Amino acid sequence: MVVSVIDLLPKYYGFVAIVLVLYCFLNFYMGFQVGKARKTYNVPYPTLYASESENEHAKIFNCVQRGHQNSLETMPVFFMLMILGGLKHPIISTALGLLHTVARYFYFTGYATGEPENRLQSKGLHLVALLGLMVCTLSLAWTLLIQPAIL
Repeated sequence: MVVSVIDLLPKYYGFVAIVLVLYCFLNFYMGFQVGKARKTYNVPYPTLYASESENEHAKIFNCVQRGHQNSLETMPVFFMLMILGGLKHPIISTALGLLHTVARYFYFTGYATGEPENRLQSKGLHLVALLGLMVCTLSLAWTLLIQPAIL
């Protein structure tokens, strides 16, 4: 009997995959908004951040850029925690992943207003979600560590 990887995954692991794809779409949206802001505020590539002394719209552009950049910085950790935590707790990880994704959307849109304090409208829920995903991943680790060795 041939067993595929899919046969080994928990029943609801597909939801984990769906949330990861949703986050990819959010990332594309944020990247598109940065590209749009580059055109609107005349900030050419490869400039990462606009200089306030050279561009009167630097603050708003930099806020859009930082909102996306901050989300990119946590994306690998989010993906890793979703993938691993979802192996043992697919439904909980899915719910936490959706919370993280929605909170990141509001973080970005708040930041993109040009007022950095507006990024706080998400109330740090993306961090709460990451903490929950860490617990799910630690639960998986604990389960793997207490299993008897198969040699």
